[in-house]
Amino acid sequence: MPKKKDEAIQDILTRKAVVLQHYSKKKTKQKRKKTKGFTAKQRREMRLFEIEPEQQRYTIFLPLHELWKQYIRDLCHGLKPDAQPHMVQGKLLKADLHGAIVTVTKSKCPSYVGITGIILQEFKHVFKIITKEDKLKVVPKLNNVFRLEIDGFISYIYGSKFQLRASERSAKKFKLKGTIDL
Repeated sequence: MPKKKDEAIQDILTRKAVVLQHYSKKKTKQKRKKTKGFTAKQRREMRLFEIEPEQQRYTIFLPLHELWKQYIRDLCHGLKPDAQPHMVQGKLLKADLHGAIVTVTKSKCPSYVGITGIILQEFKHVFKIITKEDKLKVVPKLNNVFRLEIDGFISYIYGSKFQLRASERSAKKFKLKGTIDL
């Protein structure tokens, strides 16, 4: 209490009820702050997903292709000749394609046909492919058919039906549809 004369204190005590409370110190739980990721604008400014020109060499990414082949063999249990094609195709649809060697076989734009290379990045609507000539090509998925070969098993991917991010595609159920428009 503030320092007051004894008379003032007595006066306060006689006229008013004084409530004495015991305050215990509560343990405050420290909330953990979630680390926020970067916004899309910050990622663009920092150029997180851009590959530097000196790193755009086909030979640098060949080990990535070898890792991808090993991943697909493990995923498809060895790709044996007696494996059922629709089962392998279903697993390839959900697989991660970073490191796969693909070829554009059909396209509405004839300049894309024949592009062969390793997929470096996959976005919702495009593949970034490095060619043997060390050129980074951005190929849209829409209206393109891609050929994927692993251990003699050839699979065709219709890009128009494949317009998802890799993470979203792994959880999606693909339905068999007979009509394919190019």
